[in-house]
Amino acid sequence: MTTRRTFARALMAAGLAGALAAPAAAQETVTLKFHTFMAPKSNVWLDMHEPWMAKVEKESNGRIKFERYPAMQLGGSPRDLFDQARDGVVDIVWTLPGNTPGRFPRIEVFELPFIMTNAEATSKAFWEYTQTHAKDEFKDVQVIALHVHGPGVIHTKEKQVKTVEDLKGLKVRGPTRFITKMVQSLGATPVGMPLPQIPDALSKGVIDGAVIPWEVVPSVKVNELTRYHAEFDPKGGALYTTTFVLAMNKRKYDSLPPDLKKVIDANSGLETSAWLGKVQQDNDAKGRKATTDIPSSVIYTLSPEEAEPFRKAASRIHEEWVSELDTKGFKGRELHEAAKALIEKHSK
Repeated sequence: MTTRRTFARALMAAGLAGALAAPAAAQETVTLKFHTFMAPKSNVWLDMHEPWMAKVEKESNGRIKFERYPAMQLGGSPRDLFDQARDGVVDIVWTLPGNTPGRFPRIEVFELPFIMTNAEATSKAFWEYTQTHAKDEFKDVQVIALHVHGPGVIHTKEKQVKTVEDLKGLKVRGPTRFITKMVQSLGATPVGMPLPQIPDALSKGVIDGAVIPWEVVPSVKVNELTRYHAEFDPKGGALYTTTFVLAMNKRKYDSLPPDLKKVIDANSGLETSAWLGKVQQDNDAKGRKATTDIPSSVIYTLSPEEAEPFRKAASRIHEEWVSELDTKGFKGRELHEAAKALIEKHSK
């Protein structure tokens, strides 16, 4: 009898403990490490990353918290970020797939010259294209968003660029493999390097200029370190754009309670991608103003007619990408046409 009572008490105690533990488990708090190369005062960090994290924290009722690490504060170089998310060194990163050249070949189509329209529409197209034509490109992580920035601009220290010929002989920084190919097609000497290296490279004469969008200009002091800026009238197309990925460690995502997964899912996907692209391009105005505020700055806007030689010189890059994809066993032409059709669809 004593043994039965003892056993009964043990069962009751275990049941009570389980009942008490269940609400506690349901209210589990998760801390995520967010790591990127962008500076803490950059538009991207302040207007994109911080609001996204704040929204996730709010919608999780504070049960998701972020440790914020801009400017590579957890170590490594920008080229390491994707692998840091994949390997679980950190939980979430924002980075350029193009930091690791050739690793994500199918999405490079969005970086080809004069293919984008605006960042919001092209970001939607980028997300849909990846889901339908290149989903396994990012199979090692949980993809939160995919987007692009606004139209690229040419910034040079000592020589104004109005024509393709003006670029000849200049050493110009490009962010990714196909953008450096574009720079070369225009007659300049391409120099590939991550964004944070630009100020030092300009100061030391390692490069004569760089291609970056307006919004990021102040964060790397390009408005102070260069004098001439060549932008393209939107009617003539955008010179180029760059792709970005917001990615989470897959094991960390899988370990989340179902309700917290829903919070991450609600802040992922096509609309989040579109929002990131739109915010980034909207900040082009801030970067342009920070440049015009410097009296010595000279901004030249190329008309659609003046952009035509640039389009013609860079057109072979499209064929080169198609051929390269074919050699890798992908249907290059089909992917190229799919990307263009999706950009057109979302631009309407």
